[in-house]
Amino acid sequence: MAIIKKFRIKSFKNNKEIVKLENISFSFGERKILENINISVNQGEIAGLLGSNGVGKSTIFNLITGLIKPSYGSIKIDSKIVNEYPIYLRSKKFKIGYVPQYGGFFHDLTLIENLKAISEITVANKNHRNEKINFLIAKFELDAVRNVKAKHLSGGMKKRLVIALALLGDPKILLLDEPFAALDVMTIKKLQRIIVDLQSEYNISVILCDHQARDLLLCVDKAFVISNCNVIASGTPSEIVKNINAKEAYFGDSFQLK
Repeated sequence: MAIIKKFRIKSFKNNKEIVKLENISFSFGERKILENINISVNQGEIAGLLGSNGVGKSTIFNLITGLIKPSYGSIKIDSKIVNEYPIYLRSKKFKIGYVPQYGGFFHDLTLIENLKAISEITVANKNHRNEKINFLIAKFELDAVRNVKAKHLSGGMKKRLVIALALLGDPKILLLDEPFAALDVMTIKKLQRIIVDLQSEYNISVILCDHQARDLLLCVDKAFVISNCNVIASGTPSEIVKNINAKEAYFGDSFQLK
């Protein structure tokens, strides 16, 4: 699995910020979730969010998509402050794709029916829809199950389907919430390769969060560790695992990348 990690930063580092959370604070009632958070992701970069349950990783995704608004601070996408942009306009204007941890597809429709249904919303040119659908089915090796209902697919196939659905709209930014959850080792390896290919082939900026810290760190350019409402460490995977604050709050002393 370490081979995934070898070529990332050299080839795809880009200094243009595509997503920036600036001095973001957010509370649910009296409960503070985030306080003065600063996170930036460059164009074509893969970034990871790490932290224990309830630290605010999914909240950050919800802030980026516009599902919720920050209590304080600015969310910038492609250098524009988007705090007041509604979900649909934000997604359409800035081409944000989102892959949730659970669901994200129509259970009683077949794989091909799912793709056709979403393509009617996201692919304006009718003549390109079938071409795009067939390309994604081939890309994610789903041809053998194209006529199988989504609810009967394996966990890995469901995840590939939801990523394909997100790619129908040609996103520039892709958010992946717990992509490795409940998957076997070989399926995780395939998914890691898909994530890196999104970067290398399409220059998509990817932000993912997952509890599988090692699997996440093997396919990101940089990561942010969140604890006690704050980003306590950020940097490349090798920098993160050596960071004293990250060790004390999240990794522990025995964690290693390999």
